Amino acid sequence: MINMVFLGPPGAGKGTQSEQITKDFDIVQVSTGDILRLSVKEGTDLGKLAKEYMDKGELVPDDVIIGLVRDRLQEKDCANGFILDGFPRTIPQAEALDEMLERDLNISLSHVISLEVNDDTIVERLTGRRVCENCKKGYHITFDPPKTDNICDNCGGRLIHRDDDKKETIMKRLQVYHNQTEKLKKYYSDKDILQTVDGEKTPENVYKEIVRILS
Repeated sequence: MINMVFLGPPGAGKGTQSEQITKDFDIVQVSTGDILRLSVKEGTDLGKLAKEYMDKGELVPDDVIIGLVRDRLQEKDCANGFILDGFPRTIPQAEALDEMLERDLNISLSHVISLEVNDDTIVERLTGRRVCENCKKGYHITFDPPKTDNICDNCGGRLIHRDDDKKETIMKRLQVYHNQTEKLKKYYSDKDILQTVDGEKTPENVYKEIVRILS
């Protein structure tokens, strides 16, 4: 069974690789952001608790997130395995996750894969992204440009540069990654389950390496 966590900076390609893995290995991608939004919308006990913090503009505490993850992993579609998306981000979260998996679900993580991409590449990848303001189709000014500058091939809409994809925002996100999440590499390396993959290769070659690890 594959129970895995992806590590890597924003823009490393975790989402692209997760999408292919879930199809080929018949497992599910579990996004903590999606769980949180759904739980709040459905008004579950944990969702109500999370909403109290969100309404005050505060971060949802780790124990609430862990509870949401636990409930999600007990659903039937997770029986074959899962990829955790967006969690854990810190060592206390990783420790709480390990404890919860063992105590409540009697399982453990089978793989932790870190996609290694340097900051300059991340900045180039993310600052080049554009999205159509109408149909939301995505482009990249270098790797996947539209036929006409700033015009969507699909609907003729205007392409915009989102705030999330501007250099100042990306540099802040990278700083948070280096200060917090990158420390998880040592944590999982000490547990002897960390594998690193060169995320600067083509997506196809990155995926081949991931498949080799998972197989």
